[in-house]
Amino acid sequence: MTFWKPLLYQEGNPLKYKKSSCFLLAFERGLNVNNWTEIKRGIKFAIFSVSAGIIEFTSFALLDGCTDWNYWLKYLIALVLSVLWNFTLNRRFTFRSAGNVPIAMVKVACFYVVFTPLTTVVGNYLVETRGWNDILVTIMNMACNLVTEYFYDRYIVFGKTIDTNTVTKKEMPVDNCQQPFGQNEGEQY
Repeated sequence: MTFWKPLLYQEGNPLKYKKSSCFLLAFERGLNVNNWTEIKRGIKFAIFSVSAGIIEFTSFALLDGCTDWNYWLKYLIALVLSVLWNFTLNRRFTFRSAGNVPIAMVKVACFYVVFTPLTTVVGNYLVETRGWNDILVTIMNMACNLVTEYFYDRYIVFGKTIDTNTVTKKEMPVDNCQQPFGQNEGEQY
């Protein structure tokens, strides 16, 4: 028996868990109440990011095939198109935020103020100086963007307003604590 087990049980009935001890129960079972929610959120983000990647890749390939512009200009145009697409979808469906759109856009812009020059300079160096394939460099930048932007969006852009839009309010169960475990108040563990 672990040290928190007495906190989990109701007085007089060792098989009935206290309703307020959901977090401790989840901790004891090795679960996080929000694991499934976060897994679904990550999958949605990846799917929307792949769709944004398709937009970025296609627009980059079209610009690459139809123009003789430098790598950096083609990359920047393709990146802006994909960011607009990705932000719109992820705000509405992945992070389900009802927060202030202009503030969220400024936060995303701050991410790209750092990310874009860094990947543009490194990408341009790899393509123009080292002779790497520009499509390969773009795919590498897209993969880096996927990982770093997820965590930035999750914790900085939408962290305080996550799951606050009208879609979320319709889907939320009355008692979040009982939902993951499928137990009603009167059931035994």
